[in-house]
Amino acid sequence: MAEATVTWIGPGFRLVGEANGSPAIILDSAHPGSGTHSGPTPMELILIGLAGCTGMDIVTVMNKRREPMTSLQVKVTAERATEHPQIYTQIHIEYIAYGTGINPASLEKAIELSETKYCSVSAMLSKSATITHSYRIVEAPWPSKPGDKVD
Repeated sequence: MAEATVTWIGPGFRLVGEANGSPAIILDSAHPGSGTHSGPTPMELILIGLAGCTGMDIVTVMNKRREPMTSLQVKVTAERATEHPQIYTQIHIEYIAYGTGINPASLEKAIELSETKYCSVSAMLSKSATITHSYRIVEAPWPSKPGDKVD
C-alpha cells in the first residue's frame, strides 16, 4: 500500500511531503500574495511525476535494446481547464535523447511501450487529458554538468 503525508509548515502555503520513507520534498504555491514559492505546486508535481515515470520507462527499454543513449531529457507542457477544478486538459511530452547512433525506431518503440503499457501516471492522466508527444535525437553527449540548458 502506498502512503503519503503532507504537513503544513508555513509561511504561506509551504508544505513538507513524504511518501513511503523516501526523502521529504517541499511543496508550495505560486498564488499571488502567498509570499513564498520554495517548491513545486501539487499540480507541477504531477507533471514532474509524469516526466519521471515515462523517462524511467524510456531509459529501461533503450538499455534493454542496447541503444547508445547517453542521456534523456523529458519536457512536459500542459494546459489546464479554466473552471475549477482546474485539471490538465492537454499535455505534451517532448523526449530529447542524447547519444551517437540512436535508432529512431527503437526510441519510438520505447515511447509507445511507455504510453500503452508501463507508465501508470500517463494512464491515469489520459482519463482526463489528451496526451501527445514528440521526440528529438541529439547526436551528442549530454551537456557537461546537470542543469545546463539545451535546445
